[in-house]
Amino acid sequence: MCGIAGFHHAALPGEDYPALIQGMLGAIAHRGPDATGHVLTPGSALGSTRLAIIDIEAGVQPLSDPSGRYWLCYNGEIYNYLELRAELEAAGCSFQTHSDTEVLLQAWLHWGPDCLPRLNGGFAFALLDRESDELILARDPWGKRPLFYAPHGQGLVFASEMKAFLALPGFSFEHDPEQLASIVAVWTPLPEQTGFRHIHNLPVGSWMRVRGQERRITPYTQLDFQARTRVDSEAEALELIRERLRQSVALRLRSDVEVGVYLSGGVDSAVVALLARELSAHPLSTFSVEFADPQYDESAQQREMAALLGSRHHPLSIRHADIVEHFPAAAWHAEIPAFRSAFVPMYLLSRQTRAAGIKVVLSGEGADEAFLGYDLFKETLLRREWAAMDEQRRQACLARLYPHLGHYGSQDLAALTGLYQQFAEERLPGLFSHELRFQNGRFSARLIKGGGDPFQGVSALVAAAPGYDAMSPVQRAQWLEFRTLLAGYLLSTQGERMSLAHGVENRCPFLDPAVVELAAAVNLRFDDGMEEKRLLRLAFREQLPDSILHKRKFPYRAPDSAAFADCRPDYLDALLSADELAKIPFLDGKFVAALSRKIMNTPAPEISTKENQAFIFLLSIALQHRYFVQRAAPPVAPTVSPLGRAVDLRPR
Repeated sequence: MCGIAGFHHAALPGEDYPALIQGMLGAIAHRGPDATGHVLTPGSALGSTRLAIIDIEAGVQPLSDPSGRYWLCYNGEIYNYLELRAELEAAGCSFQTHSDTEVLLQAWLHWGPDCLPRLNGGFAFALLDRESDELILARDPWGKRPLFYAPHGQGLVFASEMKAFLALPGFSFEHDPEQLASIVAVWTPLPEQTGFRHIHNLPVGSWMRVRGQERRITPYTQLDFQARTRVDSEAEALELIRERLRQSVALRLRSDVEVGVYLSGGVDSAVVALLARELSAHPLSTFSVEFADPQYDESAQQREMAALLGSRHHPLSIRHADIVEHFPAAAWHAEIPAFRSAFVPMYLLSRQTRAAGIKVVLSGEGADEAFLGYDLFKETLLRREWAAMDEQRRQACLARLYPHLGHYGSQDLAALTGLYQQFAEERLPGLFSHELRFQNGRFSARLIKGGGDPFQGVSALVAAAPGYDAMSPVQRAQWLEFRTLLAGYLLSTQGERMSLAHGVENRCPFLDPAVVELAAAVNLRFDDGMEEKRLLRLAFREQLPDSILHKRKFPYRAPDSAAFADCRPDYLDALLSADELAKIPFLDGKFVAALSRKIMNTPAPEISTKENQAFIFLLSIALQHRYFVQRAAPPVAPTVSPLGRAVDLRPR
């Protein structure tokens, strides 16, 4: 059940409601190719595109309560729906289906918004109360499922993807330079940003009530890192990690269709696959991206893990030409500018996954954020203590910091020493942990004219976050990762949008609330934090191969600007010609031209990370301007989904 759309008292002609809602659903039918459904009322329309996973026969949407007063369209899965159903049945509720959709509806009717913190899942939904003429929109705490909305006349329109708004007459897209400057500087949209004027992202962990002209957004959960579980020893921590992850994987294997696993070659997906194989009643299907370019390839570890599991393994080989050929289609599905090309192979992998007959996959997202897996966290620890260290201690810590970068020598350590000295004190209030990263963002922000201060938005975000000031530097770094890059890029552009482009649902066991809470209780309790995810590795040391267990963090990446310099696609000239760039008034033409010349005419090793990022941002912005603002024909064929339910409650 993976796509919703609709409108509520929007400035749209009533006689066109059927065609309009079907047009919106048609634009996102790739998310749910099994069936579409809609309900029409005086002033409103709600619809869904269905990916049938649970209660395939009866779980059709939209779904109403027996009285017909409430109508629900829902995108996602509630993993603990069986436990919630048992609670609701004990309270006197009765059910007509076996779907989690009906559990969600009954939970709202029984508990109201208090049901939201009880839901363990990835979801977004729209609920219409016909009696009060009230619309409820809500979204999960992590950002697993998207939900966009925009004002339209005296009402609003909403959808799982913004491209649904292209089906509405008179609706126009306009890029917002201030938002774009923020997006390219911070590497990702902030919670409400979309890059477009007047189109909003419902923040994660929030719900919105729409009643007349009132639109009130209320957060129902706050991200903190309080240790609510008492853990007295390392051995107890390891046992709890194994137990909670096992429970989380078991919940996410609930499905009436087969569930596969994405294998990246790292410890996170290996743990998920190991537990999935243990808990599955059938052989496991695994899927991986392999790269022809060896600097990005992890196929040796992927194949070793697949052999250990005895899985039906489906590797997908990616060349530079594949990145270039499919970048426009992936950018169309992403909708929001991206700073690297790694989302393109995931777009192709989901296509292969669906072709293999798999609709649901498990993956390892969230492990690095929860268990401190990024260099960012070690860098924050080291920079915070930098001023108090003597030179010998500094050099020893720097040598431990990047063990996976074997090419680092004395010259590199000297450069790092100068960099850390420069950033040992906070410059941007509340953003100490990310200031090194944001230096690359400052360069990308030069793409945008009239963007103002690109860090104003993220500064305001942390200033308004409850409890943020009381967090430690590492906890603040975690908070920023969860609320920015994880939700805005990893779970969306690189994850959800690419998987649902081909009707594949991604589930993330490391983003179970019990797992995240446990990680908060054990992080930095039994080590100094300089070995990433140490406890997670120790918890599964008896079951994982040494090649994976002792492998240092290898960020998933794909060829960036080098692929375009090598292949030089025709669309590149069309996008970056002086005439085409003149149609995008907020781009700095002089900077763009200089950047493009350097990318196309300089050997790849001489292109810096910040130049790579700026170029990929430029391409995705230019393509999205073409498809959304200029309304050029999309680079993909539309998905045709059969109509499964149509309910018209308007007076005859």
